[in-house]
Amino acid sequence: MDAFVLIGSFLLLIVLGMPVAYALGLSALIGAFWIDIPFSAMMIQVAGGVSKFSLLAIPFFVLAGAIMAEGGMSRRLIAFAGVLVGFVRGGLSLVNIVASTFFGAISGSSVADTASVGSVMIPEMVKKGYPREFSTAVTVSGSVQALLTPPSHNSVLYSLAAGGSVSIAALFMAGILPGLLMSAALMALCMVFARRRNYPKGKVIPLREALKICVEATWGLMTLVIILGGILSGVFTATESAAIAVLWAFFVTMFIYRDYRWRDLPKLMHRTIRTVSIVMMLIGFAASFGYMLTLMQIPAQITATFMALSDNPTMILLYINIMLLILGTMMDMAPLILILTPILLPVVTSIGVDPVHFGMIMLVNLGIGLITPPVGAVLFVGAAVGKVSIEATIKALLPFYLALFLVLMAVTYIPAISLWLPGLVL
Repeated sequence: MDAFVLIGSFLLLIVLGMPVAYALGLSALIGAFWIDIPFSAMMIQVAGGVSKFSLLAIPFFVLAGAIMAEGGMSRRLIAFAGVLVGFVRGGLSLVNIVASTFFGAISGSSVADTASVGSVMIPEMVKKGYPREFSTAVTVSGSVQALLTPPSHNSVLYSLAAGGSVSIAALFMAGILPGLLMSAALMALCMVFARRRNYPKGKVIPLREALKICVEATWGLMTLVIILGGILSGVFTATESAAIAVLWAFFVTMFIYRDYRWRDLPKLMHRTIRTVSIVMMLIGFAASFGYMLTLMQIPAQITATFMALSDNPTMILLYINIMLLILGTMMDMAPLILILTPILLPVVTSIGVDPVHFGMIMLVNLGIGLITPPVGAVLFVGAAVGKVSIEATIKALLPFYLALFLVLMAVTYIPAISLWLPGLVL
């Protein structure tokens, strides 16, 4: 009955249209009233939820990504990707995915990736003869990898939701190979389409121009080198690396590229503060909700339920994947990470799944949900940028869903894809 009151009230509030953060907080209060817990205890949980040093990484990474996204980085990364793969048949579709790989490794945001890369690549692909809906589908699916590769904001959230027991640095390292695997799968699919549909070849960029493009892009790509190099060398922590990334992004944007106007900085800061405020509210209320879950022993009950369904780890992971895929289509990624991690982590650890590995499973699942209706935020952004209807975009995405599902199965059942790199360098 306790679980019904807590989770039922949360779902009811969501159905009534209340924002997820407020629904989490109010349902936690309802649960506290039900089991006679003082409301002051809930307020302590909310305050404690946002009073963690590691959370400073989120605003800093969001700000660094915003500065680079609006400061001309996407255009230079697209040009750099064109040097690498633009000359083959269907090269622009490959450029789109490679540019998303680079940009995602700087912004850590699929929405920013879709908006920045899509605004440049979709019109260019259409101009060269690619169908608009295909161009949009490539952009939308390619942006999912930004959720995996460092600096992924969602990896920070997962570490927080896991009670700080999972290293952010390990999650950053774990996301690299799954992200590259996702890129490779999507590029292979695009090459198949290019041959079947006879998409055009790109031109080979002259050496002198190619060198100039590479030098310009290197300034932005150094952001990733600074983040990972500093963490792995032990010079600074993952949280401190976020602050360093902001300083570097500001320096490159305002003094090297000089495409961004100083008078626009206050507006950028305002947008960043609004985004971070929403995330912090969500984290605080999710902490109180997670506290109620623990008091009501709901994670233990769900673990017992899964174990009753099957004692086979393969089947349990399959059930969890199905559940995450379904839930990912109905709610945004951040609240799902904060809500589900405390519930599902005991389940997977009881069958021997490494918490870092499960983090990658969760991120891939929920990333697919971001490009799937009815609540696919990245899908809607891509359709708006590409000026294509949601229906047409979904139809064009169908083969890309298959490619992403195959990557999900590989990440789920081959732990080395996620764990080899952290084990090697940490």
